[in-house]
Amino acid sequence: METNNIHWSALWVFIFFFALVTIMGFWASKWMAGPKNKGAHLDEWGLGGRNFGTWITWFLVGGDFYTAYTVIAVPALVYAVGAYGFFALPYTILVYPIVFVIMPKLWHAAHKAGHVTAADVVWGRYKSRPLEFAIALTGVVATMPYIALQLIGMEVVIKALGLTGELPLLAAFVILALYTYSAGLRAPALIAFVKDIMIYIVVLVAVIVVPAKLGGYGAVFSSARDAFALKGGATGLTLKPTQFLPFATLALGSAMAAFMYPHTLTGIFAAKDANTIRKNAVFLPAYTVLLGLIALLGYMAYAAGIKVQTNNDVVPALFNGLFPGWFAGFAFAAIAIGALVPAAVMSIGASNLFTRNFWKPYINPGINAEGEAKVAKIVSLVVKFGALVFILFLPTKFALDLQLLGGVWILQTFPALVFGLFVGWFGARALLCGWAVGIVGGSWMAFADGIKPVHTFVVGGDSYTMYTGLIALAMNIVVAVIANLALGKGSQPALKQS
Repeated sequence: METNNIHWSALWVFIFFFALVTIMGFWASKWMAGPKNKGAHLDEWGLGGRNFGTWITWFLVGGDFYTAYTVIAVPALVYAVGAYGFFALPYTILVYPIVFVIMPKLWHAAHKAGHVTAADVVWGRYKSRPLEFAIALTGVVATMPYIALQLIGMEVVIKALGLTGELPLLAAFVILALYTYSAGLRAPALIAFVKDIMIYIVVLVAVIVVPAKLGGYGAVFSSARDAFALKGGATGLTLKPTQFLPFATLALGSAMAAFMYPHTLTGIFAAKDANTIRKNAVFLPAYTVLLGLIALLGYMAYAAGIKVQTNNDVVPALFNGLFPGWFAGFAFAAIAIGALVPAAVMSIGASNLFTRNFWKPYINPGINAEGEAKVAKIVSLVVKFGALVFILFLPTKFALDLQLLGGVWILQTFPALVFGLFVGWFGARALLCGWAVGIVGGSWMAFADGIKPVHTFVVGGDSYTMYTGLIALAMNIVVAVIANLALGKGSQPALKQS
């Protein structure tokens, strides 16, 4: 590791806050234990004892929803394509009515039967091992590249500190792995408080100080408009008419997929009651305001004259260029800690799925609660190691492509997980047929388009471009309806109430 280009003042601030959350991570095993602590039990390690109230759930769900990669990638996308990159804003507005209506019912189903994962809920309702397996496999596969993206976000800010080589990232990985193993979901829940407060401070300071240094927001938007005009194509401060449909479908599809991921559902299942989830659906949009401010950093980079080799370097370059070293270190620590929280929750969600829906039904049906907790802890290490291998030995684009495909795949679990909460008409075999068609069809379209998020199809000579995941979901539902009609009562769920 070379030391000539290290930003020492930034590095010391970074190390201080990273050490602070590391201590908190290990101490968290004793936090919020509660009078109903079950000891060595998957409910304790994987769901924090199912005891989290409104504030903890708010920080936990927001913390694993708005990740380090969000802080890096959203401004990078806005910097690259302009207004199209703001699709994340309507997406995070659409998601909360979905949370308000669907998630309390899902929490009730999980709490009543002691379910830990989405696949548990599907098994409880349909008693179909193939459908349970399909939902669990989709969750694990979609989560792995998502964890890798968090490590990429951390890698970007470590590089911005002037550190080279893989040793700093390996050290961060080991710390993350050990305190997650030790404290389970309580560790990211506790650290999420620090992470979000730091992110809010960083963003609020940035949206005040950066325009003040660059001549105001008028100068920021003027510089961005001129840069996009020079780039040409579909970039610009406002959407082109041809972007309306892909923008809207991306927002809707992403919102429907967001809470199908194991890590977001883990935060939901850890809530102490359904009203906690409803209150969070009301107050979580505060994060959307924050996201809008974060996205503006992409425009500010043009006014600051930032030139980068890759778009992901935009935010670190902006802070290194306009702020003193100590504040840049504070900002980079906030982003790196913003990677630890979701990466920990994602690994816990994936290990819960493996333990409950692979290990227990197929390897050791007689396993007790303590044994489940032991298996989940070990698998959480394996999952994080797999994500680390992703970014150390494979091109970054591979993780990005798989994450994009993961979004298409996880959306195909929506009918099996959600429809059964409201209607008893669909059966397991029909839903499995729909899932298979959605997965295959969505993957085929994505590969045919060179792994892009949208697909264009022609109807009557007119072209329509839409989010690939949403098209695949439509195919999924149509096939499920037809299969259910064809299979009749033989396809109905064995157990209508979980």
